[in-house]
Amino acid sequence: MSIPNSQMELPSVAQHECPECGKRFSGKKPLIIHQRVHTGEKPFICTECGKSFRVKKILTDHQRLHTGEKPYACTECDKQFNIRSNLIKHQRIHTGVKPFMCTECGKSFRVKKILTDHQRLHTGEKPFFCTECGKRFTTKRQLSNHYKVHTGEKPFSCTECGKRF
Repeated sequence: MSIPNSQMELPSVAQHECPECGKRFSGKKPLIIHQRVHTGEKPFICTECGKSFRVKKILTDHQRLHTGEKPYACTECDKQFNIRSNLIKHQRIHTGVKPFMCTECGKSFRVKKILTDHQRLHTGEKPFFCTECGKRFTTKRQLSNHYKVHTGEKPFSCTECGKRF
């Protein structure tokens, strides 16, 4: 005996919905982890430095910074990483894969964050600002370099004359 399609209940792939934002998840655990974004809860705390995390796996990855453990090795050059995602990003150097493309100019990037930084060149967005003088920057790195103006730090030296800058 067959059941008509109209009477069959197909299991929903994303049946757990966040009441805060409506995002849907396939399981209860991913929903609970997601809800920590809204509550700010970070129940997993590093015993070394006190930094806290929403997800236990991220704490485990973080703790490798303290232990120096690097269990993920590149098969091409043997460079080692403490986080699997960093290995995957690194391997794109060898494969040449650049999966993140700018919709404005078509330039491709190996890392999504670099694409995000690049896209700010098109939008003119400068979300990072100096608390000393208010000057704004496109990337965190630009801001960090700028702060050296205020601290007087001169990390580079000329190979010809030795003068620092």
